[in-house]
Amino acid sequence: MTDPYIEEFKFTATCPKGLENLLVGELESLGASVLREQPAAVHFAGSLKLAYRCCLWSRLANRILLQLDQVRIGGAEDLYRAVAAQAWEQHIGPSGKLWLQFSGTNQEIRNSQFGAQKTKDAIVDRLREKTGARPSIDKQNPDLTVALRLHRDNLDIAIDLSGESLHKRGYRTHIGAAPLKENLAAALLMRTRWPQLAEQGGALLDPMCGSGTILIEAAMMAADIAPGLFRESFGFERWLNHQSDIWNELREEALQRRAAGLERPLPEIRGYDADARVLFAAEGNIARAGLERQVRVSCRPVATFKVPSHKEVNVGLVLTNPPYGERLGEQEALRETYAELGRQLKAEFPGWLVGIFTGNPELGYSTGLRSHKHYQLYNGAIPSQLLLFQVREQNEQSETAHKERKLSPEAEMVANRLRKNLRTTGKWASRSGIDCFRLYDADLPEYAAAVDLYRTLDGDLYAHLQEYRPPASIDESKARNRLRDLMRAVQSVLELPRGRISIKERRRHSHKSGQKGTSQYQKQADAGSTLQVQEYGAELEVDLWSYLDTGLFLDHRPVRKHLREMSSGKKFLNLFCYTATATVQAALGGCVQSTSVDMSRTYQSWAARNFRANGMDPYKHQLIEADCLQWLASAQQNRKGHYDLIFLDPPSFSNSAKMRGVLDIQRDHANLISQCMALLAPQGTLIFSNNLRSFKMDTAVTEAFVVQPLQLLDKDFQRNPKIHNVWEIQRK
Repeated sequence: MTDPYIEEFKFTATCPKGLENLLVGELESLGASVLREQPAAVHFAGSLKLAYRCCLWSRLANRILLQLDQVRIGGAEDLYRAVAAQAWEQHIGPSGKLWLQFSGTNQEIRNSQFGAQKTKDAIVDRLREKTGARPSIDKQNPDLTVALRLHRDNLDIAIDLSGESLHKRGYRTHIGAAPLKENLAAALLMRTRWPQLAEQGGALLDPMCGSGTILIEAAMMAADIAPGLFRESFGFERWLNHQSDIWNELREEALQRRAAGLERPLPEIRGYDADARVLFAAEGNIARAGLERQVRVSCRPVATFKVPSHKEVNVGLVLTNPPYGERLGEQEALRETYAELGRQLKAEFPGWLVGIFTGNPELGYSTGLRSHKHYQLYNGAIPSQLLLFQVREQNEQSETAHKERKLSPEAEMVANRLRKNLRTTGKWASRSGIDCFRLYDADLPEYAAAVDLYRTLDGDLYAHLQEYRPPASIDESKARNRLRDLMRAVQSVLELPRGRISIKERRRHSHKSGQKGTSQYQKQADAGSTLQVQEYGAELEVDLWSYLDTGLFLDHRPVRKHLREMSSGKKFLNLFCYTATATVQAALGGCVQSTSVDMSRTYQSWAARNFRANGMDPYKHQLIEADCLQWLASAQQNRKGHYDLIFLDPPSFSNSAKMRGVLDIQRDHANLISQCMALLAPQGTLIFSNNLRSFKMDTAVTEAFVVQPLQLLDKDFQRNPKIHNVWEIQRK
């Protein structure tokens, strides 16, 4: 190479598809002479110092490539000769580590892996001839990465100066379920003119911020922080022609600009999310970016999104990348989430600019806002759009939201049934002091689902909609439409924002799944954090979104009440305890000691939280993480003592990997009951329950013990009397 300080080189900057014209402007602002652009790449010219500056400061590029040559080739021998003609000894030492990236094909070279192998042979042979040694191949930690692109017989030979993709800034180790790459987040901010707005003191808010990428990129722009400043390394640092004095000068300049930027007052930059877990990840990412004082996040559902009140914020930008879902249940749920966001924007953010980036533009328009501009972009391979909305003042807003909420005739029929149930079951629950109950249980057979209501300690109402398995004769699309009608009816009748409705949707597996004829619940994307509810004075934690069950079996409410009434002064054993809500009721009923056993670590942790919420002494109320079958056998062998009251509520069937065997409650219940009775005090009582509808009690049990069936069903489950079986069992 000639003098790198003054020579002008040719470079290529690659980027995500759709960002090319933005990248042109950025490169020109950094001092580049742009030569041409092509899909996902911009070619430019400049000095080596410019290339370093682009690696350090480009917010949009994936890679900066130094072009060595461009030649026309035919077959493999042409490829070998073209690569071997390059002076590789000027770029990598004899004992260096090499990595190759080859993309593209032509009529003769039809496999990129073959092209990479031929390129490697050419470089290794050249270096062996010139230096007497050959480099090793190392993908993870190379001294030099060579990038070749073959397109219509044109071969570009280049050196990758970047190393890892430039979108990897180094601050993000925790990401959400659908992460937004850093350079795409920067592009969204540029499209919404955030840099200009930030200079004017405008705020940036993200109501669904996830792991915080948009917020961090916005703060780095506002504080003049180079996006590559804290990366561990770049590809050029072990290149033989690397000019460390140039690089050190540029890095020192960037550090000074960062210090000056953080000294200035920055605009308000805040993020919110309903999921506390992703906010924990966001806080970690913000801390690694050194922006704890500039960026704040807090747990808040979309339904409460509004302008921060702690400081004067008059105008700004709302920019978010909400989920867009792949299944109907998710999409229908998200449609209402977007609608809720739209309602909050209209009510709280008149005059603000809103940007919504989504792979499902139809959902974006569910906000009820009219987009005045949109940009076609790609989120990875997913075609996506950035929709821009200008929120109008209240007196300019249309009445379309009311029309959108009008129910179809089918949904109105379901709504009428829900209203009727509210007048009967709802009033009964209110009179009985019951805050969590079943409102609807497939009352209309064609709308086969259950709707449960949960009122939190704060007085907020939530709905949990759980679809039953559609018959095989029901068309999948028809089942989806019925679920949509039911969901809309629930929202309309209960007047709930979408963030307070959870949907669990069952879908049949395809034949390819190997589970012909079966179906399973499709878990909704984690839509919110846990809730605190009360039952007969007990404070209990429920989660309507993350698991198949919520942590509180509502049909067992009267069983728990019965246990509470029996527990005063007793020693209590709870087997297959789940989240130990029965133990909480027994403790509040006065039991002096309890043991709760379950093999699930998740449920044991959940139970511990329930215990703490109700002030239960952990020395008196013991949680044991164990297989109940093994624990029972061990308890008998070790004669661990007797219990005055035992609650045995096993699953109908279990083959958990944590179990030594398989539990079949119809087959195994007699043995289980016998083992429990061996641990029971002489005058004690065993409450045995299961939910196998075809269950029949073994005559060996009824002959050995006093067995009394109990009818413990509240009004909200009397339509389904076989939902569970309960017996009271005592010694003769």
